[in-house]
Amino acid sequence: MRKLTLITCVLLILANHTFAQDPHFSQFFASPLTLNPAFTGKFDGTLRAAGNYRNQWPTINRAYQTATLSVDAPIMQDHIADNDRWGLGGMGFTDKSANGAVAFNYFSLSTAYHKGLDEDGYQQLSLGFQATYANMMINTSELKFEDQLTTSGFTGVSSEIFNGSTLKSNYFDLNAGLLYSASTSDRNNFYAGVSVYHINRPKQQFTGALYLLDPRVTFQAGGYFPVGYTTTLHLSAMTSSQAKANETLIGGALQVEAGSETMEKPVSFYFGGWMRMKDAIIPYIGLEVADFRLGVTYDVNTSKLKTGSNGRGGMEISLIYTHRPSDRKSLPCPKF
Repeated sequence: MRKLTLITCVLLILANHTFAQDPHFSQFFASPLTLNPAFTGKFDGTLRAAGNYRNQWPTINRAYQTATLSVDAPIMQDHIADNDRWGLGGMGFTDKSANGAVAFNYFSLSTAYHKGLDEDGYQQLSLGFQATYANMMINTSELKFEDQLTTSGFTGVSSEIFNGSTLKSNYFDLNAGLLYSASTSDRNNFYAGVSVYHINRPKQQFTGALYLLDPRVTFQAGGYFPVGYTTTLHLSAMTSSQAKANETLIGGALQVEAGSETMEKPVSFYFGGWMRMKDAIIPYIGLEVADFRLGVTYDVNTSKLKTGSNGRGGMEISLIYTHRPSDRKSLPCPKF
C-alpha cells in the first residue's frame, strides 16, 4: 500500500510540474501551428515547412528540450473562390524534461478555411481546427530521489519501487482558433486572433493518478509595414493563460534587405528582440535567403529564476521554408 501511495504521489508531482504550462517557444511568431490552428495554410506560397528547437535552462542538466516540425499548404485552390483559401497541415512535436526522464510526443493534423471579405482577398477571416494524439512516457530508471544519495553514492531505495519500468499514457486532444488579417497594400499585413487548446480537457492517468489538462487560451496579434525603401518593421505580441500559469510576450524586429534591386528574392537580415513580461529579455537575429528564413534567440532571465539559471534562459532556433513560385498571384499574409 505504501508503494502504491508513493508511486501515486510521485506521478502527481510530475504531472502537475509538467502540465502547469504547455511547452512553448519564445519565437512564437515562427511556430504557426502551435500558436493557432487558424494559421494553417495562411501564408504567401504553395508549401511551408517550419522547424523549431528550444533548450531551456541549459545550466540545469537537460531541464527542458523542445522541438517541432510542421508542414502545411493550401489545397483545392481551383475549387474554391479566388479570394478564399483552405489549408491543411501536419505537425510532430516532442518535449523532454527532467534529463529525459519525462517525454511527451505529439502528432497533430490541422485544417483552416480563410474566407475572403473583399474582392482581392486582402481581408480574410479564418477558422481552424486541430486534432492531436499525445503520448507521454516516464522512464523511471532516470528518476533520482533524495534517499538515493548517500556517502556510498546512489544506492537505489525509492527508485527500486519502480523496478526500472517505463510508464506510458496517451490521449486525444482538440484545439481551435479564429483569426482576422488585413492588408492595405502588398507591403503590409496585420492580424489578430484567439486560440483555445485542450478544449476537451483530456485525461492523464498513471497507476490510478488522474490529472485533467486545463484549456490554454492564447490571444495573438501582429503585423509588418515598411519604414523605408528596403526596410520593414515586424511587430508581434502574444498572451496566454492556462490554469494559474500566464505568459505575455511582446516585441519586434527590423528587416533590412541587402540584395540587389534586380533580385526577385533579395537577402534580408533581421535584428530585434522580444520581452517575456516579468521573466526574460529575448534578443533576436535572423537571416532570410531565397525561400529560407533562419531565426535565433537567446533568453536572458530577469526574474528570480536567474539565480538558478545564471541569467540564461535558453537557446532557441527556428528554420522556415516557404515555397513561393514566381508565376503565382502574391497575397499579403502574416509572416512566419
